Amino acid sequence: MTSARCPAVLISAPASGQGKTTVVAALARLLTRQGLRVRVFKCGPDFLDPHWHQLASGAPVHQLDLWMTGEADARARLHAAAQECDVILVEGVMGLFDGTPSAADLALRLDLPVMAVIDASAMAGTFGALAYGLQRYQSGLRWAGVLANRVATPRHAQMLQSGLREPEQWLGALMRVSVNDAKADLLPERHLGLVSAQELPDGLERLDAAADALAHTPLGQMTLADWQVRWSVDFAAPDATAVPAPPLLQGRTVAVARDVAFSFIYAANIDCLRQLGAQVVFFSPLADTALPPCDALWLPGGYPELHAEQLAANASLRASLQYHVAAGKPVWAECGGMLALCDSITLTNGHCQPLWGLLPGAATQQRRLAGLGPQQLAWDGHLLRGHTFHYSTLVSDAPEVARTARPDEVAVPDVGEALYRHGSIQASYFHAWFASSPMAVAALFGAETP
Repeated sequence: MTSARCPAVLISAPASGQGKTTVVAALARLLTRQGLRVRVFKCGPDFLDPHWHQLASGAPVHQLDLWMTGEADARARLHAAAQECDVILVEGVMGLFDGTPSAADLALRLDLPVMAVIDASAMAGTFGALAYGLQRYQSGLRWAGVLANRVATPRHAQMLQSGLREPEQWLGALMRVSVNDAKADLLPERHLGLVSAQELPDGLERLDAAADALAHTPLGQMTLADWQVRWSVDFAAPDATAVPAPPLLQGRTVAVARDVAFSFIYAANIDCLRQLGAQVVFFSPLADTALPPCDALWLPGGYPELHAEQLAANASLRASLQYHVAAGKPVWAECGGMLALCDSITLTNGHCQPLWGLLPGAATQQRRLAGLGPQQLAWDGHLLRGHTFHYSTLVSDAPEVARTARPDEVAVPDVGEALYRHGSIQASYFHAWFASSPMAVAALFGAETP
């Protein structure tokens, strides 16, 4: 298999909150409207930004992370995308140089040109200094240019552009964008990040508004030929010796909860289940009255706390879940999925809301982060990678059968995230990247592994 050549750019920023998700989604929407095939990737373990990128591009969005997904996985996904699309966009995580490994490390390793998005709403000449520093802080980076975001006026944009040492790096100024003259953020946020695209009925209208604004910038006016000349990348073919996952879930059906309460699902995790031989079926805990016929169940993370009353009121689904557990069929519950199984959750307003009561324990929602960062889980003789990110705590007397650990550490008591077992239920705050260890995943869903 030969390398694949395709224009690509990694879009980053000096910090979180600069608007890079809006810019990436707007650019994907603009290019897609022009008839181009666009694939978007997201650096790091993020569930919410990809919802917007998928809406904008109409294509699945996968994660790239040198630790969690691994370099080989990232190279394989980019090579496959380059063979079927016209442009690849990669959204960075946090600031360009934040984290180990950082978005800059990924760009350097994969030869991705880097574009910086800078919130220029409260600056003028300093914009040029910041752009200069980002470009030169780490040697070897391919630099694509800089885009000013949340710019007030054309005069403001002129001041920002004049501060650049290298005028050719200017990709334009994105003015403040609103929908229906609303003053709220174009892409609103809550405690775990952006509001999911599927929750807003005018999501596509919002992206079109951002794309229309971006169309007036030098970046938005570039043709495909311009992209090919400036930012083409040769993506090497993946290692042909890689061994595919054995079909350990062949003949089994895995039901996956998926709706606005349970939406933290990596597209690659669904692919992994299917590669293991499983038939995957989806259901909505908010709308459906029973589980679909299945051999195992995955309750992913999401926002069950926002829909706790409606979930608790779905007594027929709870009975179906109880029947599944009583039959000894496996349940893997991550973060929000684990909370939904608990006895209750106390919300930030002090209200205690009963939940499904299938896993002993009481959760408490808080306003500050309770867990954040990469984690790994040793399970069934294999190592499963992933991360944790939650604002709640859980007190449970269910047995702890394992603990996660940070990269390059070993699990120790009271550190990392607990994995609880209660009957056929296994649950944790840990979000797993299934492709990091298909064998461990097969074990979690009830297969006997070698």
